[in-house]
Amino acid sequence: MGAVEALEKLAPVVLAFGCGVLLARRKVVPAESSKVFADYAFLFAVPCFLFGNIYRSDLAALFDWRAIAGYAAAAVLAVVAVGALARAFGERDPRGIALRIMAGVQVNTAYFAVPVFIMLFGNAAPIFPVLLFQVCVLSLVVISIMELGRPDRTGGPGRRLTTAVTASLTTPVVIACNAGIALNLLPVELPGVVLDGFAFVGDSASPVALFALGLHLGGTGLQVRGTTAEEIRLIAFKCVAFPLLAFAVCRYLFDVRDEWLHYLVLIAAMPAPQNLFIFAQRYDVDVDLSAALVVKSSVVALLLLPLWMQWVAHAS
Repeated sequence: MGAVEALEKLAPVVLAFGCGVLLARRKVVPAESSKVFADYAFLFAVPCFLFGNIYRSDLAALFDWRAIAGYAAAAVLAVVAVGALARAFGERDPRGIALRIMAGVQVNTAYFAVPVFIMLFGNAAPIFPVLLFQVCVLSLVVISIMELGRPDRTGGPGRRLTTAVTASLTTPVVIACNAGIALNLLPVELPGVVLDGFAFVGDSASPVALFALGLHLGGTGLQVRGTTAEEIRLIAFKCVAFPLLAFAVCRYLFDVRDEWLHYLVLIAAMPAPQNLFIFAQRYDVDVDLSAALVVKSSVVALLLLPLWMQWVAHAS
């Protein structure tokens, strides 16, 4: 895929995202309403989209275990690298290290990767295995560290951890994915009108999620001059080093090729997750740093996407 074709495919992404920024900056749409749009996308539209697509998918093709294992191995190496860098630059709080690992390794699936993949490939199903890996492994590790280090919670560590894990695994996105898999495997034929309803709502996930992200950015602003050295390191790792690491591990250690290699590199190149800011607020750890990373990595990832698409197409 050439650079021009990549830019053409990303035009709807830029339109939805850019209009959100513009309308929030001009105060036509209140920036604080981004939460309403984001909640609609995350709690309703994205789950509808994922359920319908997973139900219709060929699970054998969707779960390419070599590709999933390659991405997981790259993520583990990235976790070690980010944790080591955080300690090398003076971070000693385990919760602060966990938050930086989340910023450098996890990706914004529901609010960024899903709409971008819909625009580029007409299908976001390849994101599902990575989403499950994030929720069931990476997020649980971060939540465990945060909960065990939180001083204001009553009850023992086991109870706090169980509550956090249960909340993570019962989010609408995870429930929709698991329901899609279960009904795909069972001899259950859903009526066409039901699937059409899920598709109708799911089609709104992409533009609404990007519009919400644009509103958030337009409301908070983007202070490039105030960017710290730590922000630069984490954004560079997330948007450049991690995709390169994913490519090297998947291609040369796990022999992943063609479409899956393309998918995994692009997924790794997605920005830091919006949950990073939510976790930081909830546990009162580096809130300002987390907000800056979410916003700035989103902008950098959007700018680099055409380059990644062209590079991985030639490299693979």
